Amino acid sequence: MKKCTYSTEREEIVAQAISPVASELRLLDAGDLISLLRLECHSSLADLVSSAAELYFHPGTVSFGAGGDYKLEWNGKPEVVLDLEIKPRGVSVYARLTLADQLAALEIDHIAFQAPFEDPHDNTAFLAQSLQEAKFVKTSNSQM
Repeated sequence: MKKCTYSTEREEIVAQAISPVASELRLLDAGDLISLLRLECHSSLADLVSSAAELYFHPGTVSFGAGGDYKLEWNGKPEVVLDLEIKPRGVSVYARLTLADQLAALEIDHIAFQAPFEDPHDNTAFLAQSLQEAKFVKTSNSQM
C-alpha cells in the first residue's frame, strides 16, 4: 500500500485491536507454521487463525488471507508472515502480520471503506469504532 499520512495511525489501531490474536498465534510452534506455509496447507492455517480470532472477535472479522511467508536461517530466529483479512462492519483491511521471537508487527497492504467519509480523520475514527464493535469484550476508545 502506498503510505499516506494516515497509514501509521491506522496500522497502530489495527495492530492494537488484533494484538490478542497475534499473541495466541505466537503460542504456536514456529516450525509448524513454517511447515504449513511451505506445504501450502492454507486451510489448516485458516483454521488456526480463525481459532485464535474467535476468542476475541465476532466470527469472520479476522481470517487468514491469501498466503504468507517465512524467514528461517541457520544463524537467526524464525519469523513468520501471515496474510490477514480483517473485516469489521464497513471496512476491509488486508494486512500482513509478522510473528517473531519476542514481538509481532502488522503492516496494512490495503484498506477499503464501504462508505468512506470525505475527511480521512473520520475514516480513521470509523475504523477504530468498527474494530471495537467487532470485539467480544468492549474497551473504552481512550485505550487505543
